[in-house]
Amino acid sequence: MVYCIKVWFVLGLLKVGKATRTALCALDAEIMKYVGEAYPKGVCSVYCARGKDVEEPGSDFELVVVISAARHSPQNFCNGSWRSIWNVEFKDDVQIVEVRGRMQVGAHYFEEGNVQLDAKHEFQDSTLFQSPDDLAISLTNIIRHHETEYLASLQASYSNLPDTTFKDLRRKLPVTRTLFPWHNTLQFSLTRDISKELGIGK
Repeated sequence: MVYCIKVWFVLGLLKVGKATRTALCALDAEIMKYVGEAYPKGVCSVYCARGKDVEEPGSDFELVVVISAARHSPQNFCNGSWRSIWNVEFKDDVQIVEVRGRMQVGAHYFEEGNVQLDAKHEFQDSTLFQSPDDLAISLTNIIRHHETEYLASLQASYSNLPDTTFKDLRRKLPVTRTLFPWHNTLQFSLTRDISKELGIGK
C-alpha cells in the first residue's frame, strides 16, 4: 500500500511546478519521519491542491497532508482508526503559511457489549515563510504538537469516564437511597389503596 502511494506521489510530481515541488518534497520527507515514529503502521501522503504550476517563489499555493492509521485486534474485541487532513496554505503576499487540520478518531470495543467512539476535532495555526527544509520541519512540529495534544485530551477524558459520563448514565436511587422493592409493593399506601379498590388479594 505504501509502495502504491509513493509511486502515485512520484508520478504526480512530474506535473507540479518547481517551487511547489520543492516545498512538497521537503514536507513529505519530514511527515514520513513523523508518521514512522508516531504511527508505526500508518501511511501518509502530501499532494498539491492548488498552484501546481508555480515555478518560482512569489505565488500562492496549497498543499494537503493526509495521515491514516488503523489497528484491528478482533481477538481482543477492539479496533481503532486515526485520520487527519492538514491543509497548508502558502500566502506569499503576507509571508505567512496557514495550517488547518481536521482529525477523526474511531474506536470500537465489543466484548460483552458494543461501545463505539467517533471523535472529531479541528485546529488552526500558522507559521512564517522560511526555506523549504526549515518550513517543512516547522509545519511537521505544528502537526505533531496538535495531534499529540488532542490524543492527550482524549486519554484524559477516558480516565474520567467512570466518575463523570458513565456515572450520569446510571439509574439514580430514590430519595430513600434504597432500591425499589418490586417483590413486595404492598408496603406502599398507594399500592394498598389500589389493591383494595380492585379487590386484589382478598
